[in-house]
Amino acid sequence: MTLDGWRARWLALRNRVLASPAFQRGAARFPLTRPIARRRARALFELVAGFTYSQTLFACVTTGLIDALANRPLATNEVAARTGLPEPGADRLLKAATAIGVVERVGDRWTLGKHGAALRGNPGIAAMVAHHAALYTDLADPVALLQRGGGGGALSRYWSYAESPGAGGAAEVAAYSRLMAASLPMVAEQALAAYPFARHRRLLDVGGGEGAFVAAIGARVPRLSLALFDLPAVAARARESLAAAGLTDRAVIHEGDFTRDSIPQGFDLISLVRILHDHDDEVANALLLRIREALPPGGRLLIVEPMAQTPGAGPAGDAYFGFYLLAMGSGRPRTPREIISMLHGAGFRSGRPIATDLPLIARVIVAER
Repeated sequence: MTLDGWRARWLALRNRVLASPAFQRGAARFPLTRPIARRRARALFELVAGFTYSQTLFACVTTGLIDALANRPLATNEVAARTGLPEPGADRLLKAATAIGVVERVGDRWTLGKHGAALRGNPGIAAMVAHHAALYTDLADPVALLQRGGGGGALSRYWSYAESPGAGGAAEVAAYSRLMAASLPMVAEQALAAYPFARHRRLLDVGGGEGAFVAAIGARVPRLSLALFDLPAVAARARESLAAAGLTDRAVIHEGDFTRDSIPQGFDLISLVRILHDHDDEVANALLLRIREALPPGGRLLIVEPMAQTPGAGPAGDAYFGFYLLAMGSGRPRTPREIISMLHGAGFRSGRPIATDLPLIARVIVAER
């Protein structure tokens, strides 16, 4: 019997034991196994109750509760006045938020808990939480979403390019461009800590949105020439954003559609930041080919995004992004090995992962032409 065969037999035996009510009762009563049984019971309950916790967090963000508690502890009636909730509703939300670590009680008042304080320091996460209303709408019937093969709902309409590559006027790109800009600084921080951008002369960020990544890199690497390539409607927003950051003279904006247009040349470093996993294999592979053609010999491609099968953050890849991208109607979470295989298929000479401080936020792969 093969190793996989033995493992399958072992897992079948384990599952029969764990499913046994008699075993569950015994494990809960026996002193040595009781702590394990309690942890397992709580973990299972977290799976059952997870949506309620997410909705509690959503209410904390959208009512302004986190900002209301940022400066000083407040009484329940003060929270009610700040959030627009009736006092019983505010009391219930505060207690629920306390249970998940977003709020903490101090006597008869309330202040931010450890998760609430961390959220306040990461506005990009709060922006994602508020945006999740579209995802929750699509996941109201996950079986229907799986049966239709994804897309066709609120999230695909939000990301206008998902089912219609290259589409999107000023109004259509505004919402998702703002969201990307809000959430990119924490991704840029991971890239800056992991990769020596100063070794390069000219950086082109493909699909760079409003320029948040370019601005973050430019602020830390002053001698690096900067450029961005995105759809015309997005590029217009980038010009305004980079002008406000004082980078008009350093950053060049190129307009185009990276799903079909040639990539601008003359750059020794090209970055794809949360771009590859947003697109299906056909589009992603074609993009990698065009980037390789645009790079000079020895030029590098930097891929920065969350990836599947990340140690310690497995659910973020296949569970969260698996369903998010399905609802979006485009892309899939990929492992570093899959991405490196795609890079080799596109003709890149090498591809290797680089460790980041918080791989849950983003992992990094660098490839050389």
